[in-house]
Amino acid sequence: MAPVFDYAPAPESRSVVDIAPSYGLFIDGEFTEAADGKVFKTVSPSSEEVLSEVAEAGEADVDRAVRAARKAFETWSALPGSERAKYLFRIARIIQERSRELAVLETLDNGKPIKETRDADLPLVAAHFFYYAGWADKLEHAGYGANPKPLGVAGQVIPWNFPLLMLAWKIAPALATGNTVVLKPAETTPLSALFFADICRQAGLPRGVVNIITGDGRAGAALTAHPDVNKVAFTGSTAVGKEIARTVAGTRKKLTLELGGKGANIVFDDAPIDQAVEGIVNGIFFNQGQVCCAGSRLLVQESIHDELLDSLKRRLSTLRLGDPLDKNTDIGAINSAEQLARITALAEQGEAEGAERWSPACELPENGFWFAPTLFTGVTQAHTIARDEIFGPVLSVLTFRTPDEAVAKANNTPYGLSAGIWTEKGSRILAVANKLRAGVIWSNTFNKFDPTSPFGGYKESGFGREGGRHGLEAYLDV
Repeated sequence: MAPVFDYAPAPESRSVVDIAPSYGLFIDGEFTEAADGKVFKTVSPSSEEVLSEVAEAGEADVDRAVRAARKAFETWSALPGSERAKYLFRIARIIQERSRELAVLETLDNGKPIKETRDADLPLVAAHFFYYAGWADKLEHAGYGANPKPLGVAGQVIPWNFPLLMLAWKIAPALATGNTVVLKPAETTPLSALFFADICRQAGLPRGVVNIITGDGRAGAALTAHPDVNKVAFTGSTAVGKEIARTVAGTRKKLTLELGGKGANIVFDDAPIDQAVEGIVNGIFFNQGQVCCAGSRLLVQESIHDELLDSLKRRLSTLRLGDPLDKNTDIGAINSAEQLARITALAEQGEAEGAERWSPACELPENGFWFAPTLFTGVTQAHTIARDEIFGPVLSVLTFRTPDEAVAKANNTPYGLSAGIWTEKGSRILAVANKLRAGVIWSNTFNKFDPTSPFGGYKESGFGREGGRHGLEAYLDV
């Protein structure tokens, strides 16, 4: 009998990142306290350890940040695109130089495994700044007219699941097109945005071009409602997105919303099973399933259901849950106690409604916020877990017999952000993809991102595109 080897711990050192005991708001090139002196604590989801104390912005602080951005807009927008590009290239290079530090910081503040922040998030963050730096002096060739103009001040609100990557998606195209920015990170993950503020100073970015305000939803609401903001970009929940749409309605503000999803991962009977299983695992358990485009509904052709499920359960039994700073960890911590409670409640509802729940044997750490990878079988389209976005490591398995049934079930959702198709037939990929109402469709892969490729959804998943040439339009007066 072959010996059974266990993994030895391989922790990434925390010493590469120096977290200050407190941080202020980054307004007009300086860190400053909130006007009313309010602060809040940010904790590490894997240990519940307090990492730092952060200033909580109020309406007066939001107004100060918007005024700083408006003042900086006059000179920033007047710069030649080639000059703006130099700053973006510089920021991209500094991100690369500090990538190990930023990866450890992101893992500490967000809870996701270090191998994800190190190998996925940070390379993509730098790539977005490099990509949009290249566009800065070529805007007249982007297809939006001979001399496209910036909008002005962009108010941007980002979520906690990809703090630094969402920042890059928002800030890089805004700066490349000549806009200035006021960005509010999520209250549970403010640190990487504040470190980015330091990178802006290190790159010599003019004062007021980028402003970072930290706080809760009230700060975000004040920013999106501010009368001197010309452009609002939001990534987050559909419920908040609808509130923002109501706030912006009747104004001249340009709006893009990237909201929730309930992505279908469709596996046909001719799909390579092992490859599909890897794609399914990546689709729903990457970042603990806290991904808007997660493949949270698995649609399996009936004839291969049992074979695929056996293979999938074997693979889930090998996933390692634990310390996110350990390089062997596959499943990290859930971002907050609030999110853990939501995932737990929806999983319990799935059981109560008659779906069959299964999780591999895994020991959950005592401290922090943890949820074992879970799959539900016997799920119908009427089940809550097949309709509501869970935003956690929970997979609902449904079956289908024909391609038309697969398409009908995949489209039977208020969302329309992502989908995956697994088959060896290219003609089937194209035929099915053409009928799916989803903004991003992956074939024989899942969760692949590139700065040159636009990303966005239909229906309650929002509107507008981020990334690629299409991502420029949202920040241009066209």
